[in-house]
Amino acid sequence: MRLGIQIGYSGEGFADAVDEVVEFEEAGAELVVVPEAYSFDAVSQLGYLAARTRRMALASGVMQLYTRTPTLTAMTAAGIDYVSGGRFSLGLGVSGPQVIEGFHGVRYDAPVARTREVVEICRRVWRRERLVFEGEHYRVPLPGDYAKPLKLINRPVRERIPVLLAAMGPRNVALAAEIAEGWQALFFDPRAAGRVFGDALADGLSRRDTALGPLDVSVPVPFGLGEVSLSAHRAQLALYLGGMGARGRNFSNDLIKRYGYPAEASLIQDLFLSGRRAEAAAAVPDDLVAATSLVGRPDQVRRRLDELAAAGVTTLLVSPLAATRAERVKDVALLRDML
Repeated sequence: MRLGIQIGYSGEGFADAVDEVVEFEEAGAELVVVPEAYSFDAVSQLGYLAARTRRMALASGVMQLYTRTPTLTAMTAAGIDYVSGGRFSLGLGVSGPQVIEGFHGVRYDAPVARTREVVEICRRVWRRERLVFEGEHYRVPLPGDYAKPLKLINRPVRERIPVLLAAMGPRNVALAAEIAEGWQALFFDPRAAGRVFGDALADGLSRRDTALGPLDVSVPVPFGLGEVSLSAHRAQLALYLGGMGARGRNFSNDLIKRYGYPAEASLIQDLFLSGRRAEAAAAVPDDLVAATSLVGRPDQVRRRLDELAAAGVTTLLVSPLAATRAERVKDVALLRDML
């Protein structure tokens, strides 16, 4: 299992966080992932990390495909891959209507079809084809007297940059298994993974091009050895289940219902949307908090790693929880030895 580091998107203490990532690299971490919500963009931070790291792979986790044209997404990915010496993977996702329509003012429609078209356009750009694409949602070039097909001026480091698709719903998960090098999961419960994701993964894999290689399954988890608090993780679950989306259009809430918590998911959303955030966090089931994290004694962590591996996880994205930097770096080194 590959070991990665998931950094936060608050932007606070970024320089210190990067100093710590450099130490994680020396401790054996192989990947760092930078998220993009309605926060600072991921691209600027990835460029900084490219300059500060030497061997670690870099990935966006995830760039929102609605907010950039497909060709700009391809150009940006090729640019990060260039400045990092071929270490970048393009993590893409559709986010949700609350962010896309509420923050960016872009219509949220046809997420699966748009994702398929964006990935295809990116791969054509990286191959330096003269871009002619006529899809249902994107047309390049536009018709008119001034438009003509162009190709990327620069030669990318690689003509095939790995694509990692973030997905929760069955159709999106199936698409990731079909067309992407990797699938980025969220709030992954290995106990329920086969039941919730198995059919979608099998459906997508049945149409997968063998040239893509095996599907990389990456899972973010808060991580700590020994007694560590999961209060921040509980609060994050409450935020995503309750506030990251409108009532009836919340993908994280839908996922937890499929895990087997329909009543709890509805209660958390009701409490959060009514402003009772502490009560919403308290309503998150303890076993869900535990199942979507990686904490405990070394023997407990080893058992959890076995469960994650059995569920198909190939990349672990940890957010270390220990109180000091030295402890966090030590924990990452110990975890590296367990994998």
